[in-house]
Amino acid sequence: MTLSRREGVDIRPTLLRVLTDLYVQARAHSVGEARQFVELTSRLIDQVDDATRAAVRARLAIYPGTPAEIARKLGLKPAHGDMHVPVPAETPVPLPTTPRPARALNEVQKRLASNLSMQPKDAAEISGMFFGASASERALILYNLQETPLRASARIPAARAARAIQILEMAAFATDVENFTLELGEALILPARIAAQVVNDPGGEPLACAAKAVDMPSAVFQRVLLFLNPEFGSSVHNVYRLSRLYDRLSERSALIMLAAWRGSTLAVTRAKYHPSLYDDERHRARSASAQTGRAVQPDASMVARTPARNIGR
Repeated sequence: MTLSRREGVDIRPTLLRVLTDLYVQARAHSVGEARQFVELTSRLIDQVDDATRAAVRARLAIYPGTPAEIARKLGLKPAHGDMHVPVPAETPVPLPTTPRPARALNEVQKRLASNLSMQPKDAAEISGMFFGASASERALILYNLQETPLRASARIPAARAARAIQILEMAAFATDVENFTLELGEALILPARIAAQVVNDPGGEPLACAAKAVDMPSAVFQRVLLFLNPEFGSSVHNVYRLSRLYDRLSERSALIMLAAWRGSTLAVTRAKYHPSLYDDERHRARSASAQTGRAVQPDASMVARTPARNIGR
């Protein structure tokens, strides 16, 4: 309200971002809450700039409870055509059984898809949302990641990926979870904490994303599921469910999730070493330069006097 009283300040982009952030914080909403969100945001979407619209689109693309009206307005394809309210967490949301026809992208869409980088804060939120979601919600997140304009991580080099697949399969046969986690983290350039979280996740969807990121064949991935964790591999339902998910999982979705895992680590590092005051870094750099200047002057004088003493002798 303070911003609205200032002349020349447009608060609609900020209002749309705040409404979206508040909406995606809850996993489920009532019919009234969903209707109110649709009424407020549908008018703001047409009135904001392209950058704000792209940020809101990326945030709602990975949220399982995005209303169908807003999804159509942003160009997102909902999981169910008649879904006007969020689906409850216990309701299964399977991936589509028939592949969608390939759609050619024009030059503007290709440029947008390659230039919209993922910010560390957004990466941490995407990673946290994925790890905290249920099996059906994770499948929907991975399905919607294909349509987001976020920049995916670069592919793992073919030679490095082939060597990683061989080592990972051997470690799975030996039920060596420690070496499996170590090799996966080195191949995907992930910290040990994230790699362990991916491997030890009880659902198995993060492991499917990691295997797809190294381009592991489907047959090898099934053997990894069977032998890496005997308790998990003894369940026919788990192996069959993840095998179907893996066959339908796109490489782009896996690489975007890999970028989110890497970016979430950067967000934690920045928060840990963030300066207490706004100008701490400036004062620190100024004092360091001053100390360096004082330290250099005595050395310079000594060097200048040394030849004089030698000549005198």
